[in-house]
Amino acid sequence: MSADDKYDAEKIQVLEGLEAVRKRPSMYIGSTDTHGLHHLVYEVVDNSIDEAMAGHCTEINISVNLDGTVTVRDNGRGIPVGPHPKYKKPALEIVLTKLHAGGKFDRKSYKVSGGLHGVGVSVVNALSEWLEAKVELDGKNYIMRFEKGLTKGKMKVSGNTDRRGTTVTFKPDKEIFETVEFDFNVILTRMRELAFLNSGLCITVEKEGDAESKNVFKFAGGIVEYVKFINIGKTPLHPEPIFFTGVKDDTQLEIAMQYTDSYREYIHSYANNINTIEGGTHLSGFKSALTRTLNDYARKNNFLTDKNMALTGEDVREGLTAILSVKLSEPQFEGQTKTKLGNSEIKGIIETLVNEKLAEFMEENPRVAESCIQKSIIAAQAREAARKARELTRRKGFLEGGGLPGKLADCSEKDPAKSELYIVEGDSAGGSAKQGRNREFQAILPLRGKILNVEKARLDKILRNNEIRTMITAFGTNIGEEFNIAKARYHKLIIMTDADIDGAHIRTLLLTFLYRYMKPLIEAGYVYIAQPPLYRVFKGKQEHWVFTDHEKNALVKELGEGWGVQRYKGLGEMNDHQLWDTTMDPDNRVLLQVTIDDAMLADQLFTILMGDAVEPRRDFITAHAKDVVNLDV
Repeated sequence: MSADDKYDAEKIQVLEGLEAVRKRPSMYIGSTDTHGLHHLVYEVVDNSIDEAMAGHCTEINISVNLDGTVTVRDNGRGIPVGPHPKYKKPALEIVLTKLHAGGKFDRKSYKVSGGLHGVGVSVVNALSEWLEAKVELDGKNYIMRFEKGLTKGKMKVSGNTDRRGTTVTFKPDKEIFETVEFDFNVILTRMRELAFLNSGLCITVEKEGDAESKNVFKFAGGIVEYVKFINIGKTPLHPEPIFFTGVKDDTQLEIAMQYTDSYREYIHSYANNINTIEGGTHLSGFKSALTRTLNDYARKNNFLTDKNMALTGEDVREGLTAILSVKLSEPQFEGQTKTKLGNSEIKGIIETLVNEKLAEFMEENPRVAESCIQKSIIAAQAREAARKARELTRRKGFLEGGGLPGKLADCSEKDPAKSELYIVEGDSAGGSAKQGRNREFQAILPLRGKILNVEKARLDKILRNNEIRTMITAFGTNIGEEFNIAKARYHKLIIMTDADIDGAHIRTLLLTFLYRYMKPLIEAGYVYIAQPPLYRVFKGKQEHWVFTDHEKNALVKELGEGWGVQRYKGLGEMNDHQLWDTTMDPDNRVLLQVTIDDAMLADQLFTILMGDAVEPRRDFITAHAKDVVNLDV
């Protein structure tokens, strides 16, 4: 046995201080990609939010700086700077260099907090190239600097101040993260969300040196304004959102909800301001109570003529936009990234509060209650129609993977991970794609014209659409409650449409369908958009392929006279080898992977672009027209 193979006491490593964080960063922030990078900002801001929830902070300022750093400043009480009784060092240093150190364990300094593990800001310190903390407290400025989690020098006292609060500036360590470039819009979205959740709190977000980037978020109406923000582009069935609060034991509940003409539900749950995107016991309690309360009211007031009829959870949530925010003293999150609430007792508490408060509201507001019930009854009728439509299509074999559609030109590869499906606009382009493809791993599915806009249709109507049924069958995943991503026949679904306005519209229709009814395919990274060229610039046997007017004009100017330019109005104008060379050859093609960075904004964007309301769509187009024009200038 070699020395390297020998397993003895010397092989046991003890990671001191913050070494464990730098060794396994994903354990603390989820990942080291762009999501983990932005998580650093959220951890620092969460400390300021905790001060706000404790009633000691009214302003938070976030600045994304030119040197790649981020600064977070609040007007809270300030992190204590006095000597810690055990470690004989400033408390500020302890908070920033030791895991599980903080003021949230005794439930006195912070009765409610998002970060109860005491690891947040120390993790940020550990994963930063450098971090500087400034505390304004008792008329003095206290400053400490750290590098890669280690203290650099003693705490300094610099000048006098009449302010109070904490300022943290940090620079992420490029040795840790895949990228250290912050996305301003991602930060902006999260800060807007926090301002909605904390009524009256003022949060300012800006880029250093860019006055136009400054955004000030302050919402006196809190989550009621949040619901209205989400419902831009939808038609509410009652003018104002339903809002109620409740307290039981140490749990505080806030709910704002509004029914719209939409066919989908938009329910977002939070625990101590943390977006619990995977739900949890608070969301389960809300859903159960909502279903029971609406059924009880409907029976009591004779809305359900059939005694055996009952509204399901799916029925009562159709068209519902709701913000559920709970605040509790001892939240049990699943993992440090806190995406799911696990407190078992919370389900019963939320059920009790919602049953009581919602029933009371409905009794006092019968017209609003009737709107909610009628929406749910129509949803129940549509659900039954969709069930019959699904049964019909199943009997005819439309949704079964064994009977593939005739227009599908499948590939010979049977491993989904190695297979890709091109969804192509029109038979002409489909013919070129079939001739030019690599038959071993590339399948082609041509679609005829524009598919149904699923944003304006219920499932029963969607299942009657031939092109959509063809896609469902080709994908192999089924749809709705029976969707199963494990049955996906291809791990690359590539939307390939013409490089014109009609092609863009078809692409949007397809993305709307995939997002609304097969979102796990997007979340798994299976959906891509092909980038066909718009122009061929040629001279003799020489040729260049370009994708925009701007690129074409620059190239023609650079090459000089004697070069011809051919514009492709559609994919069908390319012969098979040209389509292969430019758009389908894995060695040369450009594919854009479709991702969802913010599900709420994605929901809102699809509603604005594809919904019934005209004014929000016009406003969106007007606001972004300049950006689109600039792409081709």
